[in-house]
Amino acid sequence: MRSGEKIARRTFFRVSAVAAAAAGVFGSGCLVERRRWRAFSEAEARLVDDISERIIPSDSDPGGRFAGVVDFIDRQLDGPYERYAASYHDGLPRLARTAEAVHSAPWEKLSDWQQTELLARLEKGDVPEGIWEQGQAREFFALLCEHCLQGYYGPPRHGGNRDYVSYRMLGLDYPQIVGRNQRA
Repeated sequence: MRSGEKIARRTFFRVSAVAAAAAGVFGSGCLVERRRWRAFSEAEARLVDDISERIIPSDSDPGGRFAGVVDFIDRQLDGPYERYAASYHDGLPRLARTAEAVHSAPWEKLSDWQQTELLARLEKGDVPEGIWEQGQAREFFALLCEHCLQGYYGPPRHGGNRDYVSYRMLGLDYPQIVGRNQRA
């Protein structure tokens, strides 16, 4: 086809259909495994998800896991909270080592009560020597708490508070859109 020559509509659709089919056939062979997490590894995400459920446990209302707190933290660590990513990448393995040192079992094998007790030890700084530096466990726990609460109570557009769970729990109007909530 020469430049400036018009292409017939029928020809255009044929070429487009062949191109779309080829993309489907060849594209499926080139699928790259997509990562779900932006900042976390799978293991880190599971650990943060467990921690969020320990910090904000489910009762008559859903807890941190349902609210997608881990999604919030992951998304924020890949954006505005990037400065905390190193703290997570450093603190989560230390927490896992603390579980091994205190209970001789990996975090995921601990009971809910043991996980909660371990987090309480972090909060107090009552951790085995050699795993955490002075005050580091308390700081990391405070960071976890702060981010879990933000993920649970913050606007869903940031990745947490799935289905407005905290808004419903608190009896707030939802969706919370500035200037659009109507009062009767």
